[in-house]
Amino acid sequence: MATNPRIEPVERATNRSWDEWLRFMDGIGARDLDHKGIALRVYEELDGTIERVGWWTQSVTVAYEQHIGRRVPGQRPDGTFQTSISRATPFGMAELMDRWCAFAAADETVRGIVVDGGLKVSGTERRTTWRTKARDGSSVVVTSEPKKDGTASLVATQMGLQTLELNEEARDRWAAVVTRFLEACRT
Repeated sequence: MATNPRIEPVERATNRSWDEWLRFMDGIGARDLDHKGIALRVYEELDGTIERVGWWTQSVTVAYEQHIGRRVPGQRPDGTFQTSISRATPFGMAELMDRWCAFAAADETVRGIVVDGGLKVSGTERRTTWRTKARDGSSVVVTSEPKKDGTASLVATQMGLQTLELNEEARDRWAAVVTRFLEACRT
């Protein structure tokens, strides 16, 4: 089996070797638990011992599920796949979302992916979100997320894809869309 890139960060953050995590998982009967059941036990084990316990709970749980072959990278607990593309921009959060909305409304590829109607844009001080359904039944979410220097990152995510192949195609498509968007912003 290829080395899972999640394991080294998990070991560092939790101060436990992967072998120790595997013994823990055997001890709780993790192979017979669903994702939520494993995550609950890992959370209880980590609670109070590290920062960002929720993040590391999911990281440990997903790495274990990948280790036992229950899921592959990019696969969600329900068996569907999710892909994300993120790029830093020179724009502030509000300007970035305004530019994205204008671009998405005119871009043939984006219009070919998403269904007409149902588009929602909402925001908080932590992020602004453009959300809609795709023609294949999956969901598309594009967020403008602030960075410390006053600029924002654009994150394009498609979730609910039915196969790994569709996920890889979506990743390539969104990488091209985001690249085109950023090029259009420079002109």
